[in-house]
Amino acid sequence: MAIDWKERLHDEVDTLRQARDELRVQMHLGAADAKDVWAKVEKSWEHLEGRLKRIGDVTQEAADEVEDATRLLVDEIKEGYQKIRKAL
Repeated sequence: MAIDWKERLHDEVDTLRQARDELRVQMHLGAADAKDVWAKVEKSWEHLEGRLKRIGDVTQEAADEVEDATRLLVDEIKEGYQKIRKAL
């Protein structure tokens, strides 16, 4: 069961990674507001990558906590990417 959410999370992060790469290419033409949001979302991205590296080490007891916190971070990044897309 723990593997299922980890796999789903990794799939979702792969989708975010692709969106991030596409937005990065567009950023050089983007508006100042988009660049400000980008800087904030990049900090969250770095935090997410660090968290993903540690997920393999969590116990089942901590898995629910880690999943909830990571899910919030993924949602925050998604929202930031949506704001950037709108600004571009």
